[in-house]
Amino acid sequence: MRKANDQKINEVFTELLKAYKLEGKMGEAKVINAWPVLMGPAVANRTTDIKLFERKLFITINSASLRQELFLAREKIRTMLNEEAGLEVVEEVVFR
Repeated sequence: MRKANDQKINEVFTELLKAYKLEGKMGEAKVINAWPVLMGPAVANRTTDIKLFERKLFITINSASLRQELFLAREKIRTMLNEEAGLEVVEEVVFR
């Protein structure tokens, strides 16, 4: 039998993140962890570094041709990553 103040664990966790203002950091971690999953193994294997600083995602790619191809699709990539995070975490994607 449920008590009146029972909540689901995900609701409690979400409230906790909001209370400590950690939603942004959690979103940042989701974006970085989602990169290899969303982009696939071919891109993940050529990615040498991923950093998120001041809402800019810096991605280092060791293939010039792949870097150019990803550069052309950077808005779509930004949208996919923000959807995965569940909030607007990335304003700009920068490829190096």
